[in-house]
Amino acid sequence: MAGAITDIGGIRVGQHHRLCADATLGSGWATGCTVLITPPGTVGAVDIRGGAPGTRETDLLDPANSVRYVDAVVLTGGSAYGLAAADGVVRWLEEHGRGVVMDDGEGENLVPIVPAAVIFDLPVGGWKCRPTAEFGYAAAENADTDVTTGTVGAGTGARAGVLKGGVGSASMVLDSGATVGALVVVNSFGDVVDPATGLPWANFLAADLDLNPPPPAQVAAFAALVAEAAAEREALNTTIAVVATDAALSQSACRRVAVAAHDGLARAIRPSHTPFDGDTVFALATGAVEVPPSPKVPAAMSPETDLTAAVGAAAADCLARAVLVGVTSATAAAGIPTYRDVLPGAFG
Repeated sequence: MAGAITDIGGIRVGQHHRLCADATLGSGWATGCTVLITPPGTVGAVDIRGGAPGTRETDLLDPANSVRYVDAVVLTGGSAYGLAAADGVVRWLEEHGRGVVMDDGEGENLVPIVPAAVIFDLPVGGWKCRPTAEFGYAAAENADTDVTTGTVGAGTGARAGVLKGGVGSASMVLDSGATVGALVVVNSFGDVVDPATGLPWANFLAADLDLNPPPPAQVAAFAALVAEAAAEREALNTTIAVVATDAALSQSACRRVAVAAHDGLARAIRPSHTPFDGDTVFALATGAVEVPPSPKVPAAMSPETDLTAAVGAAAADCLARAVLVGVTSATAAAGIPTYRDVLPGAFG
């Protein structure tokens, strides 16, 4: 296993970005998009907890509505402008025969289903530097099973509190044999690192990621950086993510998984789900693995209740880890300091 969302069979991730090597904050390209292509028949849902979301086609994912299947999910920079990246993904999917089949009497046509969510990164690269439909098309064309993390794709201009944010991914296998994975773009108002220790708030992941307590001098310097930024911190925010499983789940169950997965953001980012963030989590189920219902579930409850709970708990764990992967693997861009720059002692 690669430890990424593409450990779920049939899922591919593509990324495209533009980053000027000499970019400074607010001047020069530093943005991009990340696209997840699903296998046919993938069920999807979404849960939005942030107070300032920027999204496309999320109402369609309500279990009460008509469409169940998702062809791709777009995570992109550029705020509302960046939603244009989804147009390129729709075009790519149509060219590759994906989408809802619609017969107009003269032949069959396709309507690809491509929900999308954005981060607000415009002040990093510049207000005129934002993803277009060509970014989305290129990302879809690049889709593969390898997932690069850090300052790539939609994470190119991302920040995590005072540090550089980025793209992260993680996965795990349940006892049932189902695989659960997460893909995230970390651009949070809150911090991922505790200024008192220099280690992640989700300190149970420190050993998992081979992080060590940094020297006191580095911790003090980081705490001073956080304190200095507190009075001037911009509302430059939103963490957006996709969690997925190969287990067979209904759309309603996917919605419950998306709800549970938000716990992973709350564990890894403080504060999370603020009025400044547009925190959005999509949940997907490819249905490749049939897990028998547990005999412990009362007859009055849905037979997938136990599986939904297990997948939701794993999705939260994967998402918390993916957040840390995105931040710890980020490289500098537009003058934003990275975790490795500020707290190198954490890496031994």
